[in-house]
Amino acid sequence: MKRPIFSRYWPVALAAAASLASVAHAATPAELLAEYTAKAGAPAQPERGQRFFNTNFGRDFGWSCGSCHGAVPTKPGADDLTKKVIGPMAPAFNPARFTDRAKAEHQFRLNCKDVVGRECSAAEKADVLSWLLTLKP
Repeated sequence: MKRPIFSRYWPVALAAAASLASVAHAATPAELLAEYTAKAGAPAQPERGQRFFNTNFGRDFGWSCGSCHGAVPTKPGADDLTKKVIGPMAPAFNPARFTDRAKAEHQFRLNCKDVVGRECSAAEKADVLSWLLTLKP
């Protein structure tokens, strides 16, 4: 019995679809910054981003972004509870950082809810990212 043609090629089609999906999420930190800035409707302010990153929002554990990501985001940090190592936040020190749009959004959503108690605004994301982009080796 002859198999239908599509059954022979479905693994190739799935691989191609997965590849296209990963490309759709690819970004550069500068592209993400431009998107957040456009959504915010105002220029990003790196100084405000640094303040936001280091602010203790007084939630249950008294965390700031720097509590886990490290007060110096050019070095690895560690999750406050699990002690899992977290790579540097600054893209110049971690080239994979902010290169996947979906992952960046997912992490902002989770971390902002844990630390700030709500989702971060586009302006807050733009400010933090603009500050991280100023950090160079």
